[in-house]
Amino acid sequence: MANTKTKKEEGIDILEDPDVLAGRAEEFFNNKKNKNLVFGIGGVIAVAILAFLGYKYYITGQNAEAQQEMFQAVFYFEADSLGKALNGDGINYGFLDIIDNYGGTDAANLSNFYVGATYLKLGNPDNAINYLESFSSDDYLVQARAYALIGDAQMELEDYAAAASAYDQAASHKPNKEYTPIYLQKLAIARENLGNYGEAAKAYAQIVEEYPNAALVQEAKKHKARLQGLAAE
Repeated sequence: MANTKTKKEEGIDILEDPDVLAGRAEEFFNNKKNKNLVFGIGGVIAVAILAFLGYKYYITGQNAEAQQEMFQAVFYFEADSLGKALNGDGINYGFLDIIDNYGGTDAANLSNFYVGATYLKLGNPDNAINYLESFSSDDYLVQARAYALIGDAQMELEDYAAAASAYDQAASHKPNKEYTPIYLQKLAIARENLGNYGEAAKAYAQIVEEYPNAALVQEAKKHKARLQGLAAE
């Protein structure tokens, strides 16, 4: 009897019938060229997996070591020994050493934050911005703080538009009652420096309306009224 099945129906047979599928697979593997292709691809995947696992193991070890090295640098930072915090003391690494020697680790990433904050304290806003922009964190408090420090550096450079953008990022990043009012105040100041009195008043209004228990709410009310007056002129 002639086979009247269409190619589409034969395709359905392959998907639905395990015996047909197994037969096609056997036929495929019996072809030497196909077998070499499959094992070649399998070898590449295996190497990639091993490389990834090896990298994860290496980075885990490197990160543990880097965090130990970082302890003294953090101590110097908190003690305002900023030169030693950056460059070490001849025995212990500074943050810059950790970035250079432990790239890809969490400790190196956090060192970018500390280096940026240190350069800002040292009056070097350009370097501060470079390192702070290299930092990223899942910790919403620290990440928002990094945005705010970038804003502080831009204020020192008198780039008020960039500062306002950075402060807006800080204030919008997972808002909270502890720090968001502070970032909104900084945003208002940057906007006022741009002459955007209405927008500056809105930032103060946000403090008043959304954070009525904030320590600076009375000051925010005063500046909101002042800026609304300036905007109306």
